[in-house]
Formats: sequence, C-alpha cells, structure tokens
Amino acid sequence: MTSRFTSTPTRRTVVKAAAATAVVAAPLVAGVTAAVADTAPTAPAFLHGVASGDPLPDGILLWTRVTPVPEAVPGSGKGPDTDVTWEIAEDKGFGRIVAKGTTTATAASDHTVRADVRGLRPATSYWYRFTAGATVSPVARTLTAPATDATAANVRFGVVSCSNWESGYFSAYRHLAARSDLDAVLHLGDYIYEYATGIYPAAKYVVRQHQPTHEIISLADYRTRHGQYKSDADTQAMHHAHPMIAIWDDHEFANDAWNGGAENHTPGAEGDWSDRVAAAKQAYFEWMPVRPSIAGTTYRRIQYGKLADLHLLDLRSFRSQQAKVGSGKVDDPDRTITGRAQLDWLKSGLSQSRAAWKLVGNPVMISPVAFGSLPAELTAPIAELLGLPREGIAINVDQWDGYTDDRRELLSHLVDNGISNTVFLTGDIHMAWANDVPVKAGTYPLSKSAATEFVVTSVTSDNLDDTLHVPAHTVSLVAAAAVKAANRHVKWVDMDGHGYGVLDVTAQRSQMDYYSLSDKRRRDATASWTRSYRTLTGTQKAERVYSPVV
Repeated sequence: MTSRFTSTPTRRTVVKAAAATAVVAAPLVAGVTAAVADTAPTAPAFLHGVASGDPLPDGILLWTRVTPVPEAVPGSGKGPDTDVTWEIAEDKGFGRIVAKGTTTATAASDHTVRADVRGLRPATSYWYRFTAGATVSPVARTLTAPATDATAANVRFGVVSCSNWESGYFSAYRHLAARSDLDAVLHLGDYIYEYATGIYPAAKYVVRQHQPTHEIISLADYRTRHGQYKSDADTQAMHHAHPMIAIWDDHEFANDAWNGGAENHTPGAEGDWSDRVAAAKQAYFEWMPVRPSIAGTTYRRIQYGKLADLHLLDLRSFRSQQAKVGSGKVDDPDRTITGRAQLDWLKSGLSQSRAAWKLVGNPVMISPVAFGSLPAELTAPIAELLGLPREGIAINVDQWDGYTDDRRELLSHLVDNGISNTVFLTGDIHMAWANDVPVKAGTYPLSKSAATEFVVTSVTSDNLDDTLHVPAHTVSLVAAAAVKAANRHVKWVDMDGHGYGVLDVTAQRSQMDYYSLSDKRRRDATASWTRSYRTLTGTQKAERVYSPVV
C-alpha cells in the first residue's frame, strides 16, 4: 500500500501504515552473534551466519553463505568455487552426527549454499554447522516438524513482518532468538526493502544506511541487499536459534508489486519488470532458507501433525494490477489477488485438511476495513499512510479489499463447506489487529464470521507515530476508535509500536500474544507484552485474554 512521498518530482515512493503493542520485558540474547568484521577475511569465512527453514517431519533445509576471498562480497560475482561441508547432529558437540555432505559454493549462486536434509526424526532438535577449508561456521539449532499422524500438545511460532534496515534495529529478532519455546519463526513478508537510502524513511530519520545506496534493480543489487540484511547480528541470532518459514510480499521486489509491474518500478528507466522480478526471485531463493514451490513461488503447505496445517500464500506473483480507488473495479470478477490456480489450491487444501487448525500465512490483510469519520487533521495523514486519496478515506486496494471477488469466493467456500478453525496470520500494514473475518461486513455481527485474523505489526517499518513524529498512543487513539466504530468485526487495532507476535496453538484454541519494542532506534531495545487474543475451537471469533501463554 502506498503513500505519496517524493524522491524526484515524478517519482512516488512508499510508506505503509503501522502499529503494535506494549508491557513485560523479554530477556536479551546471551551470546548474540558478533557483527560482521569491518575487514574482509583472508581465508574462507561465514560472515552471514547460517540458517534453517521449512521443517518437515523427516527433514530440514540448511543454508549458509561462504566468503572465499576478500573480494567475493555479495553481488560481486567474484571468488573461486569453494567446497563446503555440512553436518547435522543430535548434540551441540557433534558427537552424534546423523548426516553430512559436501557441496560447492560458486559465484553463480553468490556463494550461497543449501542442503535439503532428509532422513531425520520428527519433532526433534538438531544442531548443524558448515566447514570451508579450516573455517567452521557458527553452530546453530533447528527443529523438525511432528509426524503427520502425531497429536502434538501445542505448536508455537514467532510471527514477524516488515523489517526495514534504515528504519531501525532488528531487536524483535533478538528477543525471538532468546526464546527456547518456538517451533519456528514465521516471516510474513518484507524481509528486505528495495528503496534507495533516505527514501523511506526520509534521510534525516535514517538509523543506518542501505547498501547499495541506490534502489535495487539488478541481480547484483538484490544480492548485495540480502547480504547486508544477513550481516545483522540480531538477524543471525534468530536464524541460529530457530528454523524459519518465510513468504514474500512486495518489498522483496518493489512496492505494490503485481504480476505486470509495481508502483515503485518505472518501465524503461528501470528496465523490464520481468527481468527485475527474475533477479529478485533468484536472489531470494539464494539467500533465504525457503524451498521454491509451485511455479517457483513461495506458496506451499507445511504440516504440524494433526494439530495444524500452515497454508502459505504468494499474493504478488499472480495478482492483477491494483484498481484505482473509486473506479468500481475492486469487485470485478476478472481481477484476482491469488490467481486461479493458487485459489483453487488453497480451497482444496482447506477442504482436505484433517488438522484441528487451518493456519493461512497471508501477506496482506483479508478482513474488510471501512474508515469512519475522522477529524480533519487526521484525514490527510491516515490517507497518506494507507496510500488513499487525501480528500477522503476509502479502502486499501492493495489488500484483499481491492479484490473482493476472490475474498467472497474463499470465505463462501469456508462457510458452505463447514470448514472451521481457519486463522489468517497477516503482516504488511505495520499495525497490530485482531479481527473476525465476516462474510458480510455491513451486517456483522448478525451475519456469519468465516474465520479470524491476527495481524502483526512491523519489526521496524514506519507507522503512524513515526510518520507524524508524535508520541505513541496519542494521535492514533482517535484514528483507531474511528476504525473500530466503523468495523464491528475489528476487536482491536494498534497503530503505533513495533515488535512481533507469538502464536500458540492447541486443540482447544489459537492464541496470539503481541509484544512491543521499547525503541526501534536503539540496539538494546527491550520487549514487553501488550495484548493477547484467541480463537476458541469452533467459534470463528476473536476474543481478548489477559495474559500471554506461559
């Protein structure tokens, strides 16, 4: 979703709206990985840490990047082929190695390495490492998923989205790394941002500068930016502590991306969109611990025994161009946010699931949102944050609100087939929300709720108080009250703050605990619990609870 900041007289840039949570300090990570050294190595080195992802009952995907010589920096295309050995063990001391292998890191893959390890035991913690020459990588922990027929007591995910390097430090990652109770971290998109330095946020508010400093367009650019994000100590700590399950949103490509372009892409001046997308996708799969799935995208399904199926969506690769607000095209059945094949895949997966809970990793908000009466002084700033006309709040056409036929079809499928316990897990909007997902918002609560939705705020990306440069929970309270008054299915919205969520799922309920950071601009930011909402089995309703899951 867009805002109208200007980098040149003819170029729009972006801001996404925001919010989160605040109350109980989480411990800092002991032994956080040291920051990448200022001087390049003279021998092979693992400057970007290690990572794991996409847990299976019998397998895990391992990842690292080796720097074989000083000049082989990310995106350079330089450096010799280098043999890299991986090992996975049942103990941190590697006395009980259960699998190992050797692969070659080459400039063709930006010296990134992936090992898709199988033959492991379900629901088991493992330790892994890589070796290049005499250099051994950091040792990290991972965890396989439960057996498909297992009845797990619970599953618990850290949930994050929207981590903009220039907007602050990734303390949310550090606090997730400090937890020993997570099965995985779910990243809902905008793991990196594509902007040139000083665009979002404006130059005087930049906490740390992007590299490259220009907007990323080429394969080398995207590789360099991914390498910078993976150099962050808090990012490395999170990856070293937990496997990640990630999907992309728009900023892994360019703001407000669709299948034929993006708001933040200028054809001609920035080349062909298909070339830019191909570069962005190649770099993403090189640098992220993610298995490419159908048609080389990130939509796929991960099972956690009989307790939960996690359906992960790609809402950028197949969507139609966003409609103009007021054009009347948001209801056009020929326009799509999912694409036909993906929507059919999702509907089929939801129908066939035998899991107690159907979780949907959903990059943009599915709940309908109408904006009620706002004071004149708030209309323009809220519209600017949400990328809406300044003269009046309408809808956010980058979300499912801009593609109502797909949403109607999906929600009708849930209701008509008696599919219960569907929970959408959402990022993108830089606000924290807890919503029922009504079939007909205008008559709710007299009409049915088809599902619930928990939206997490941003890790760092700017929200309302950042944009207006006012204290948190002041101006936003008026706007939040107007949103709730106009949307009876919205149980809570917080337009300030930054942080993360922790989703805990049992047979009886799914509960999201929301945590906020004390100050995203400080490396040592503390984290505190703000609120919790849960959905009890069979209800399709979100309700507040007054303490986080212990």
